[in-house]
Amino acid sequence: MTTVIKSDSAKPNGRAGVSVLGLSALGIVFGDIGTSPLYTLKTVLGMTGGAATHDVVLGVLSLIVWTLIMITSVKYVIFAMSIDNDGEGGILALMSLLGIKKHKRPLIVALGLFGAALIYGDGAITPAISVLSALEGLKIVTPDVEPYILPAAVAILVALFAIQPLGTARIGKAFGPIMLLWFVAMAVMGVIGIARHPAVLAALNPLYGLHYLFSSGYASFLILGGVFLCVTGAEALYADMGHFGARPIRLAWSAVVLPSLLLNYAGQTALVLEGTPTTDNIFFRLCPDFLLIPFIVLATVATIIASQSIITGAFSMTRQAIQLGWLPRLRIKQTSEEGYGQIYVGIVNWLLMIVTVGLTLAFRKSDNLASAYGIAVAATMLLTSGLLFIAMREVWGWGIVKSGVVAGAFVCIDASFFLANLTKVADGGYVPLLLASIVFGTMLVWHRGSNAVLQNLDQQAVPVEEFMASLVSRNIPRVPGTAVFLSRTDSDTPPVMVWDVKHNRALHENLFVVNAVSEAIPWIKESERLTISQVQPNYWRAKARFGFMEKPDIPAVLKRACQQIPSLDFDDAVYYVGYVDVIQREDGQGLTAWQGNMFALMERNSMHVSDFFRLPKDSVILIGRQVAI
Repeated sequence: MTTVIKSDSAKPNGRAGVSVLGLSALGIVFGDIGTSPLYTLKTVLGMTGGAATHDVVLGVLSLIVWTLIMITSVKYVIFAMSIDNDGEGGILALMSLLGIKKHKRPLIVALGLFGAALIYGDGAITPAISVLSALEGLKIVTPDVEPYILPAAVAILVALFAIQPLGTARIGKAFGPIMLLWFVAMAVMGVIGIARHPAVLAALNPLYGLHYLFSSGYASFLILGGVFLCVTGAEALYADMGHFGARPIRLAWSAVVLPSLLLNYAGQTALVLEGTPTTDNIFFRLCPDFLLIPFIVLATVATIIASQSIITGAFSMTRQAIQLGWLPRLRIKQTSEEGYGQIYVGIVNWLLMIVTVGLTLAFRKSDNLASAYGIAVAATMLLTSGLLFIAMREVWGWGIVKSGVVAGAFVCIDASFFLANLTKVADGGYVPLLLASIVFGTMLVWHRGSNAVLQNLDQQAVPVEEFMASLVSRNIPRVPGTAVFLSRTDSDTPPVMVWDVKHNRALHENLFVVNAVSEAIPWIKESERLTISQVQPNYWRAKARFGFMEKPDIPAVLKRACQQIPSLDFDDAVYYVGYVDVIQREDGQGLTAWQGNMFALMERNSMHVSDFFRLPKDSVILIGRQVAI
């Protein structure tokens, strides 16, 4: 019996199927990058520090155009999406793919984990800056509305996070068509702007961007920090590849999203060249007055969808980190039977809401938030480029010269954007970096604490032969039935079995030890799910393997064991689960006091093992003891 099924056959096939998935991807994958025209050009022109001259404006547009092409189209759509971990993408999946090549690769693990942590940092800013940017368009209709923009933004954000426990499956079905309307509207508005000043198309020549970049030295280089805002959602293309597949995402990007973005940025620039003031949001100046309010409503809905995508992505990344052993077990609620990605993680949702609303109230305007935006994503992209170099060498088998030229080009581009964004640290860029550091530190403490507990238990392990012999020598009675013991070790006697005999002075006749392992690949083939070996008469040991995108279900897996060993009956089995009360080691050789206390706090508040593995509540016996780390 299979617990989780992931098969390409479940997705629509053929061109029509790819088109359907491409439409769905518009609502999930491209929300962030699709709403960046709301604030990118306005922010960049505000950083130029002078008049919006012909050369400056064309130079800025050229940089935006070629940033979209080089980073999103070339790096992610062409190269990164060609390197997948059993169909899954994203920096964690890439880390896992490279990490399993060799067992000990601390540098790769550190790069992947910090890159993932950085996404949490910018994920808290995306909803705030997107919703504020959309609502600020109301100032063009009437300046009197300005005092109400901030409260309205806070109300929308609170409502967005508040509905997460209910699930977004039904609403999500409308995301694709709404975002398609959004991209079409942006493209049409862009064409209207270009028609008013067609000379703007000259910016397609990359020489305009290069000339501007090197014309004013350091001041021009800093502009890259604002230009980078146009690709802040590019990492989502790679991370969400497992939900839709590479072809639908590539189709949606090439046929809809990229043309729409290029036309809209060009249209905005055309208005600036024509002499339109840049003091307010240029984006909404493209829209005719009689359609302005409906367009602002559409923009607000689009930013809400973009925010929803960020929240869903944070949930998915959290689940991956839990499965890989880098975060404590958190309660994950499946909000829809139709999509595995439709989940809800309560603590992540409410922490994100607190940080997002706090940032909105602290920065108050999208212009201010733009100073804090981008640095975390720029760092993540730089780390991804480093991992891509290793993947080109080890996965594709490229030579060091070929890999160095291709990946080196990406590293140079990403490093330039990262260095330009470093100037934002004092103006608010420290916020995502601080959040990322907290998440990264939490991951390290949990992983170190978990390893310390495992080492402690291993040191006290009792060989199976010795333990079984002691049962005979002590005349320990064997009672009818089957006992299932969950164990973290793959050899020796599980500590929970030893504790059981010590407390109850009896043991079941049939003993079945299960070691549930989370692998560094997203999905496990059913033929490789469970391996069983008999170590003693009526004593079996099994390893149950789960991918980091799967939901572990031990009882379902054990039904497969019944097929291999007909004499076993798990219908009335008793599940023994050990839990530990973590204390500080007295010899000072373990974790530092603050790390030990932090791990103990997370352990006490994490989801219980019996719930995590979906064990039947009326058949579980908990046995605990103190463990010094």
